[in-house]
Parts: sequence; structure tokens; C-alpha cells
Amino acid sequence: MPTVREQFVQSMRAQWLGARMRDLRQERGLTLKYVSAYLGVEFSTLARYERAEWPFRRDHVVALLDVYHVYDEAERQVLVTLAHEAWRIHQWEQDGFLGPASLTVVDHWWVQQRAVELHVYATMFVPPLLQTRDYAEAVIQAAAGTSPLPMSKVDTLVRQCVDRQQVLDDKPPKRLEVFLEEHVLRKPVGGRAVLRAQLEHLAGVVEGRPHVKIWLVPAAGWHPGMYGAFTTCVMQRPYPSIVLLEHLGGRLALEAHAATAYEKALDRIREIALDPYESINQIAKTVEELA
Repeated sequence: MPTVREQFVQSMRAQWLGARMRDLRQERGLTLKYVSAYLGVEFSTLARYERAEWPFRRDHVVALLDVYHVYDEAERQVLVTLAHEAWRIHQWEQDGFLGPASLTVVDHWWVQQRAVELHVYATMFVPPLLQTRDYAEAVIQAAAGTSPLPMSKVDTLVRQCVDRQQVLDDKPPKRLEVFLEEHVLRKPVGGRAVLRAQLEHLAGVVEGRPHVKIWLVPAAGWHPGMYGAFTTCVMQRPYPSIVLLEHLGGRLALEAHAATAYEKALDRIREIALDPYESINQIAKTVEELA
């Protein structure tokens, strides 16, 4: 029978907690050897805690927060809660994508940064990693609906969107595949001129970046992606893949068997999509039509 540790799934919560505890240790200039001796555990045990190979014990987290001089009660509570919930998979946050991520949950952007591959299925608009400033502003304003956001808030969100696109030039390169419903090419988000500039930008992003590919998904009958947009994050081994869902009502992250279902759906979408070469040609034709 497998031990409790052998049954442990390297959940997002465990990964986030391990990374945060490692950062705190390094900020204090403390070595694994010193801290493990303080806790009375093997050097390798603490290393496994920080890599999320084993779940952090709550009493160890509490003790280490004192060693790391973390006295802010809110942050202490967050980290102790993560240790308590490290066994849980999946995560739901009741906050639309325009709102800030809660301190008590794992930030979706943190997950995407750690991923070695991102596979995005976009149904209604070009995904943020490929958006121009004007297109991003139009999407953000539309998402706000009947409660317009202050321009300062819009500017902050647009700047955040554009800044995050630097991940496209990570070293080593992070593989990005975007599966874009073909009708998005004609959806006038922000108006005709903004849409045309956005499509030109898509071609520019792909040029010189062989790790970035766009697949157009034609209206070809039913397929699993019709349930809605999603992002599959392939993590560095041995961590399992994570699926991210975002909409006006909140954020959802799926792990384990649920993530596997989305990976299979993506395989089916890839089968019916235009290949990257055909997709870029179709985008170029649409740009000409919008001239």
C-alpha cells in the first residue's frame, strides 16, 4: 500500500507554498543545511518541501515563519492555510478576471510563468498574450459592461497585459500554441482599425518566434472546445499539468484527471484546425479585406 507521501499530488497550492517558503529563506540568506538542522529534519526533506514533492507540515511552516521574520498576520495566515490545504486539487475564486487575485489562492499568472508550454483555446477574442494595447483596452472595457472602469484602472490592466507578453521571449523559449476560433478574425473588437492592427500584430508575433504558433479553428461542426475557452499549462516534470478557466464570474483552476480531459479535447481541436502556415495565410487575407 502506498504511503501518505506517495499518494500526495503536487498541487498548485503545494507548489506555491514551497516556492514562497524558498524565497523567504533565500531573502534571509539562510541555507537549506542551517534551516533543516533548526527544524530537526533531513536536508533532503526540506528540499522536497520546497519543491512540493512532499507537503509542508503546518507546524514546520509556523516555525519557519518565525525564523524568516514573517510577522504580518495576514501573510502568516495565508501560508499556514496553504499548508493545511496542500492536499486539495482544483481551485475556484469568485472574482472576475478584471479583479485582483486573492492572496489566499494561487495566482493564474504565476502558474503560466512556471509552465514550460501554454496551449490556449480562445473562442471569442484574441488571448491577452497576443493582444495589442488598443485591442486589450477594448476587451477590458467590454468586460466591465454597464459599470465602466476608471481610466486609471483600465491603463493599469492594459499595461499589465502588455508587460506579461515579455514571456514570449523567455530563455529558454516557452512553447505557446494558440487555437483561435476563425470568426474572431472578423469580430470588430474596438472597431475595424483596431481589429486590423491586431491581426497584423498576430503575424508579427509569430515571425521570428518558432516556439509561437497560431491555429485557426474553422466552424466545422461539434468538437470538445465548444464548451468554452481554456488554457492548458504544461508544467516542468514531475509537476502535473494545470488547466485555467477565466470568465466574468470568477477564475477556476483544474488539476489531475480534470486537466487530462482538457488535454484530450485539445488533441481533437488540433485535428480540425488549420495548420499554422494556413492560419497565417488566412490572417493575412483578412487583413487585406479590412484595408
